[in-house]
Amino acid sequence: MLKYSKALGLIIFVFLFAMCNQKSKNEAEKETILKGSLDIAVDETVKQIVDDQVAVFEGTYYEAKINVKSKSEAEVINDLLNQKAKVAITTRDLTQEEKARFDKNKINPRVTPFAHDAIAFISSKNNNDTLIALKSVIDFLQGKADPKIKGLVFDNPNSSTVRYIKELAKINEVPKSGVFSFKTNNEVIKFVSENEGMIGVIGINWILQPTPDMAETVKKVNVLYVKGLNNDEYYSPTQNDLEIEKYPLARDLYIINCQGYTGLGMGFASFIAGDIGQRIVLKSGLLPYKTPGRKLKIRSEIIKDKE
Repeated sequence: MLKYSKALGLIIFVFLFAMCNQKSKNEAEKETILKGSLDIAVDETVKQIVDDQVAVFEGTYYEAKINVKSKSEAEVINDLLNQKAKVAITTRDLTQEEKARFDKNKINPRVTPFAHDAIAFISSKNNNDTLIALKSVIDFLQGKADPKIKGLVFDNPNSSTVRYIKELAKINEVPKSGVFSFKTNNEVIKFVSENEGMIGVIGINWILQPTPDMAETVKKVNVLYVKGLNNDEYYSPTQNDLEIEKYPLARDLYIINCQGYTGLGMGFASFIAGDIGQRIVLKSGLLPYKTPGRKLKIRSEIIKDKE
């Protein structure tokens, strides 16, 4: 009787294993690099540029459907680590600790940089001063008063902008006094536009590509020129200053693919890192990771237009 039970258990295990393999095979057949459906966890500070990429990708490959799930940086990374998301867009590479966790689970993430982005400081148009020193912001976060700064305004306590600035200031927590946080970058822009002396800390993508309902509000804020910690010049988050590597709050954008097979994640990563995707980045106001090429036709003689 015992031998019979063991044999029956083995048969059931083999049957279930075969069914799971068949299910995985069927799912793989439904998805390729250019067709299928995929959810992508996206750092909310760069949602605009990702929406542009997705719109063109889906418009080019009609059998592909990509669902953008915008979240805070902490949520995006947690979704990846807990395998709730297979593909993500982030503003930083994975840390050694995070890579070790993937290794432990026998997952090999494919990390592809595709754009140079920036964190921007913004203030109300009512402020005549459009210059700010990064040291002043760091001093403020470290508890030192600054007459130019009434308060700092962030989008989300768990956002990539908060993490970035905290690392610069070498603090574990932001002060409870003089620092405000909302849920979205648009809320930061609106609050700063209405409150003189407040400095907003946002992803520049939300200024370069405002949502339709925010177009007029964006006109009421200034993007500040920033002096770095080791520089006497002021620079702004423009393509030119990012190109010459002078803007002190620059960062890169990455697509992280943990699918583990040749699926839509690989196709989308190749697209945004390729010529069309890089041109979309260029048009958005961010700096492409690879400058798109231009074809020039050289003629040996001038051809006059017909009169």
